[in-house]
Amino acid sequence: MAKAAGTCRLPIGEALELDPGQDLFARESIEHLVKRYGSPLFIIDAERVRAQYRRLAAALPNVDLYYALKPLPHASVIRTLRDEGAYFDLATNGEVALVERLGVAADRCIHTHPIKRDGDIRTALDYGVTRFVADNPDELRKFVKYRRRASLLIRVSFRSPEAVCDLSKKFGCAPEAVADLLALAAELGIRIEGLSFHVGSQSAGSAMLVHAVGVCRELMRSAASKGQPLTTLDIGGGFPVDYAQASLPIEEFCAPIRAALASMEPGVRVIAEPGRYIAAPAAIAVSSVMGRALRDGRWWYYLDDGLYGSYSGQMYDHARYPVAALKPAGETFPSVLAGPTCDSIDVINEDLELPKLEVGDLVVGRAMGAYTWASASDFNFFPRATVLALDRGHLMQDGRQP
Repeated sequence: MAKAAGTCRLPIGEALELDPGQDLFARESIEHLVKRYGSPLFIIDAERVRAQYRRLAAALPNVDLYYALKPLPHASVIRTLRDEGAYFDLATNGEVALVERLGVAADRCIHTHPIKRDGDIRTALDYGVTRFVADNPDELRKFVKYRRRASLLIRVSFRSPEAVCDLSKKFGCAPEAVADLLALAAELGIRIEGLSFHVGSQSAGSAMLVHAVGVCRELMRSAASKGQPLTTLDIGGGFPVDYAQASLPIEEFCAPIRAALASMEPGVRVIAEPGRYIAAPAAIAVSSVMGRALRDGRWWYYLDDGLYGSYSGQMYDHARYPVAALKPAGETFPSVLAGPTCDSIDVINEDLELPKLEVGDLVVGRAMGAYTWASASDFNFFPRATVLALDRGHLMQDGRQP
């Protein structure tokens, strides 16, 4: 299946902040942006978004990539991927409204939340999205009155002990339940287009994903033998990225998946829902030291961003981000990085070796594009980081958000 042709358009007419050839995440770039916009900042690099998308597309040829908005639902990311020819994975009315505002064609979207209110279905249909996901009889019945306008994928559960985030715990039916759901759909006159699964996020290897492909292949063959051909397989997302610990290169991770997909019946369209892999390496969080204290032989540095802000993914996503001071290397000391709130759990890292920092010095968290800004709050009335999105030195439209 050919990808839609992507273009690499410059953000003509948008403000030039930096030299287009300058690395957005380099020290001089960060210092320039903090001087202009203050701290904390959450900086998105559209060129890195583009590079991640292209690398995954090369590792999974003939798989259509639907960017999952949940990890980083920022307009700059969606615009960049829209121009690359990407598809989009939506799950809420807010996500539908965002892609509609940004001119994404509805036929390039899928609605994948397995549990929906009637209003959620209507909102997506009114926009033009016609493909949905369900995993139980009650959800199938919600589509009876929309059966002439919608088709469904049945989500199957595959629990993976290797995944950091288990996304089959909450959704998906057992493989042996698929036949009954297909029979019910036929009785209700609802069109089932295929199957979907998500084996979990940030897995060390792709063995469970390969297993899931094999099981779904047999389920689809069985359905076809009973007169219910299924033409789409959604293999989910969760492709790993480097955090504090390195992950498998995406080419190595995807090689067994490609081999498994080669055994699918001809004519089956395969799609995937990458979110983290595209978003995580494309953003950094920049904070500054608001104060410090020497406590029990360690320097505690209190930053203007923390676990209730951009580092929320440490609680919600179980991620450990590479964090370092933006200061020349020198003698280091046992250090702690804490967030700004009055809550004692608001501690980013208690076991770091850092140079001695002063008030105003900058600290950078990297690989922070996924499940960070998206889940940040204004707890204790500390405002969230200002978002800056740039594309080859240009500040993007919709790129600055307080």
